[in-house]
Amino acid sequence: MLLVLHEAAQSATGVQLQNQTQNRQQQQQFLSVDYYKRTCPDVEKIVHQVMVQKFREAPVAAAGTLRIFFHDCMVQGCDASVLVASTSHNKAEKDFDINLSLPGDGFDAVMRAKQAVENRCPRTVSCADILAIASRDLIGMIGGPFWPVKKGRKDSYTSHAARVPGNLPSSKNTVSELMHLFSSKGFTTEEMVALAGAHTAGFAHCKEFNDRIYNWKNTSRIDPTMNPLYAANLRLACPRNVDPTIVANLDVTTSKKFDNVYYQNLQKGLGLLSTDQALFNDPRTKPLVNRFAASQERFFAAFASAMQKLGSIGVKSASQGNIRINCAAFNQ
Repeated sequence: MLLVLHEAAQSATGVQLQNQTQNRQQQQQFLSVDYYKRTCPDVEKIVHQVMVQKFREAPVAAAGTLRIFFHDCMVQGCDASVLVASTSHNKAEKDFDINLSLPGDGFDAVMRAKQAVENRCPRTVSCADILAIASRDLIGMIGGPFWPVKKGRKDSYTSHAARVPGNLPSSKNTVSELMHLFSSKGFTTEEMVALAGAHTAGFAHCKEFNDRIYNWKNTSRIDPTMNPLYAANLRLACPRNVDPTIVANLDVTTSKKFDNVYYQNLQKGLGLLSTDQALFNDPRTKPLVNRFAASQERFFAAFASAMQKLGSIGVKSASQGNIRINCAAFNQ
């Protein structure tokens, strides 16, 4: 009986993955690298120039814009719904609790790029495509890999905070929960671990890891998987009653560079979030952490591939969305 149930579960999982692959292939049919070849041939150049200027002003925009792109695609697809501002009649994705920490510099980078593109190619390029291009370009500016961005996404007609729960990873998730979430979006475990490498840049607020340094599993102790000296330094940076705006770098070693040191840090107990360190502690993901820690080339290749897949989740066609003039508001 147990064998029958196990085989049935495997069959159901196989069908689900097959359906996800078919859906993604259908969605990608209208995406192409040269989608704007005739209507806005210089779109990538325009966005890049804006990102160069933004990066000079605020290097933190790199990790911030990537995080916004991830949060957008994981909730109802890559459709720029996370960029929409709330109104008196609607609480948008942007204002759901987990999205409140999304950095303003990331939003500003996309809004500036959109305005520059509108000046050259009015009502032609979607905010969703601009967000995808900007994320790729900014990651390149901190040493990350390049990947071709397929374009042709349309912007959503909706954005509701109520759609966020269950679609984004939390710092409290177990590895099993993370694997289930990413699998539901069509990602393999390797792709999940590769995307986690985005934590080689950026920061997290103290509230996301304070339990690890003060009260691990309600024991009033430090998480035993954390390097003791690292935990002591974090206590200095994040007192118990810390200002909620205080943050710590996700990569304690090379926070301003996109590299594979994040994985090497996990091997030393230097993961900031419990979900980071758990990737090294869990036997299902540890070999992948070790593989990426040993080879930046392997990490970059896996990350670039996973980013391309991320950018194809739930994309909207012309019949499902439109081109927003203002990324923060729906067209009137």
